Amino acid sequence: MRPTSPLRRSAILGLAIGGLSTAGLLACAPTVKIEAPDKPIEINLNIRIEQEVRVKVERDLDKAIADDPALFGVPPAGAVKGGKTP
Repeated sequence: MRPTSPLRRSAILGLAIGGLSTAGLLACAPTVKIEAPDKPIEINLNIRIEQEVRVKVERDLDKAIADDPALFGVPPAGAVKGGKTP
């Protein structure tokens, strides 16, 4: 075997280290996986729906009471005697 010069030895060592580090970086490349969730996505809209229904019912009820107050046991607006409610 022929003795190698220190400069050549360091060049070979540098190439070997560079090659190994490049291979290591390529092996650790991040991967991205996109998968569907196990459970279905649930969007809860109950609050908005309940509020909308409640407002509509309250408006309809106010209109019905104004149209026929005796139907609900409410005295008509002019029937209060002495400024006191029963």
